[in-house]
Amino acid sequence: MIRVVIADDHELIREGIRKIIRPQKDIQIVADAADLAQTLRATSEYAPDMVILDISLPECDGLEGLEELRRRFPQIPVLILSMYAEERFAIRALKAGASGYITKAMAAEELIKAIKKIMAGGTYVSSRLAELLALDVRQPASVVPHQSLTGRELQVMAKLGAGKPIKQIAAELAISISSVNTYRLRIFDKIGLTSNAAIIRYAIEHGIVDEGP
Repeated sequence: MIRVVIADDHELIREGIRKIIRPQKDIQIVADAADLAQTLRATSEYAPDMVILDISLPECDGLEGLEELRRRFPQIPVLILSMYAEERFAIRALKAGASGYITKAMAAEELIKAIKKIMAGGTYVSSRLAELLALDVRQPASVVPHQSLTGRELQVMAKLGAGKPIKQIAAELAISISSVNTYRLRIFDKIGLTSNAAIIRYAIEHGIVDEGP
């Protein structure tokens, strides 16, 4: 039996994962969590075989959450579940220790395949991610300023780049308005920008505009 902890701040997503996994006789969800603190407690209490981790937990950069899980429970593999396409975070997630990366738009059977591949000792990558990894090996990307951003800072930048107001960004990421402003200042400092208009131009030029609602 494969014992799994689900970590996602949206109840509908957690329930959707439960519906996908429920028919599987060899996979059991032992706990779910809505933030990193709950995830760490559940992982400690239930000692699951795997954690399915949303990359955008409240008040937490998903990659920082991944790194914390890997630090505390290095023996437990982590499958990243993300609303973002592989191009945005997948390679960074794998380099940070994830055992797989799937998007919420992928078909249900992809989730089951990912769980079983990882539990067989492998790393799950989609065909698209395999292409990205091959390209990364053959043609390492030149260093650009936004590569210094954390995952959360990049999320905020992508939303600012789409012209979204601070209040909307805070609601979409489930963080405070002051946190969004803090991330915005860090983006200014790291990339050398001085206005939201400059962020929009930069995000468009580098293809990191958030296309979500």
